Amino acid sequence: MIQAASLNLSQIAHGFFTRQGGVSTGIYASLNCGSGSDDAPQNVAENRRIAMVRMGLPETALCTVHQVHGNDVVFVTKPWASGNRPKADGMVTRTPGIALGVLAADCAPVLFADPAARVVGACHSGWQGAFKGVPEATVRAMVRLGARPSSIRAAVGPCIAQASYEVGAEFRDRFLTRDAALRRFFVPSPKDGHFMFDLAAFIVDRLAEAGVQAERLNRDTYSDPDSFFSYRRTTHRGEPDYGRQLSAIALVGRGAA
Repeated sequence: MIQAASLNLSQIAHGFFTRQGGVSTGIYASLNCGSGSDDAPQNVAENRRIAMVRMGLPETALCTVHQVHGNDVVFVTKPWASGNRPKADGMVTRTPGIALGVLAADCAPVLFADPAARVVGACHSGWQGAFKGVPEATVRAMVRLGARPSSIRAAVGPCIAQASYEVGAEFRDRFLTRDAALRRFFVPSPKDGHFMFDLAAFIVDRLAEAGVQAERLNRDTYSDPDSFFSYRRTTHRGEPDYGRQLSAIALVGRGAA
């Protein structure tokens, strides 16, 4: 489990989990927490329980959503059944004892906390979610619960790095059509007509626009198969499926379950 220095706060528990330390085998080895994978459901459930234990929480504390690469954010007041997950990519809460969890395998997990307001948030932000504004939407939802952007601490967890993220010209043009200044998040690829995209930097920039300073952990999911699952690496290898990393944050103490 990796932690961000900015989120090591009193009465807040968080973790960006790697793929290590679980019970799954084969291509899902070992801490696969993605129920959307074809891994054995009992293994995924045990891995999620293991993750909560490492955060000092019961397995029932974990809430994850049905991620859809959008910008919807839900307000969480109590855990829901795994079969009743809302479709969203962000969550916020001020209820102690609830772990807001996001799943990723190249997309960026982003965790948020306002320690003064005792509000936390989490979002799953691939390029589509970042482009649609899910990081900023999560900040706005936290503000509705009493947080202040200048007090929010955010961390962008392990995700695909620029050196591993080659895209075509049509991908870059989508960004430039919105704002030519977004060219700064692309550098030329060795492959003609292609570019390398810096997802984490783009998310940090979006958060800065929302008034939030964010830390980035600079861990590349694609180039480190021992530590991380990666959708793109799986695709390049021709593998049939892939696991997902869990990242989670929770308020603890003062009435936590």
